Amino acid sequence: SGKELSLAATDLEVELRTRVEIDAAGDEEFTVPARKLLEICKALPDGADVTLEVEGDKAVLRSGRGRYSLGILPAQDFPGVEEKAAIERFRVGEDILKRMLERTQLAMAQQDVRYYLNGLLLEVRGGRIRTVATDGHRLAVSDRVDESLVGKDIQVIVPRKAVMELGRLLERSDAMVDVEISPSHIKLRIGETTFISKLIDGRFPVYERVIPRGEAETLRANREALRQALIRTAILSNEKYRGIRFRLESGVLELVAHNPEQEEAEEKVEVDYQGRETVIGFNVGYLLDVINVLDSENVEFALIDANSSCLIQGEGRDDSRYVVMPMRL
Repeated sequence: SGKELSLAATDLEVELRTRVEIDAAGDEEFTVPARKLLEICKALPDGADVTLEVEGDKAVLRSGRGRYSLGILPAQDFPGVEEKAAIERFRVGEDILKRMLERTQLAMAQQDVRYYLNGLLLEVRGGRIRTVATDGHRLAVSDRVDESLVGKDIQVIVPRKAVMELGRLLERSDAMVDVEISPSHIKLRIGETTFISKLIDGRFPVYERVIPRGEAETLRANREALRQALIRTAILSNEKYRGIRFRLESGVLELVAHNPEQEEAEEKVEVDYQGRETVIGFNVGYLLDVINVLDSENVEFALIDANSSCLIQGEGRDDSRYVVMPMRL
């Protein structure tokens, strides 16, 4: 319309709209096969000019000596996500929201019958914004204090698909994201782009109860050294259960893994640990997921005993916390 091109796409769960200035003649509205159009544009040389014209029941794209004719459908038949009036609004930094999603999405469930776990909790309360995810075996929590959110009380579950799409859409920028919450949808405006998703209708678990409290032994290790040792040891772990044994004594962490072929891996890592000797099992995939999203030089484990959940966070950082349940090995 005029000098503006508006694009909208939806699968009826999520919807994305964006606008861009173009050189246009007249107004036109139509639907076009998105993936085919995208693949054609991707395959064109960088910086290539493109023209798009409607000719009868076809959209014709031209670039250089190329001509591509795509089938179109009437725009009035294009479905949209049914929105309801917003009941809550707030703003958050784009970079902050992206980091919080990255730090917690790893713990979302996949196709769990407890449908409320197949997503991520977005919570605004007490002048703080928080994201939480759990699959029943691990928990990820990330939060930020934001004085502009004082007085807000919001708790919604954003579906897994929407979280993954937002991860690709959000940039590390200083821009602000406008968030609107309705009874059944969440809408985010990022510059000229609008993202809408259905919400999961359910009650998220009371996650605070899962976070270990009380006396615990602290294990502190170099994040990269531990990551490399876990990757090597995991090669000989059971491919199905991915169990790995932590054997802790003063100043040393021994990692041990076995598999059904009677193969074994052992690796020792120098750590800062002065507690009692402890043996505890973990899913090595869960540990690597956490270590890969942390950016501190060292990582800290708070261990109570072999049967209790472990609290993991970056050294000196409390904005992201991870709880991993132990395994019986």
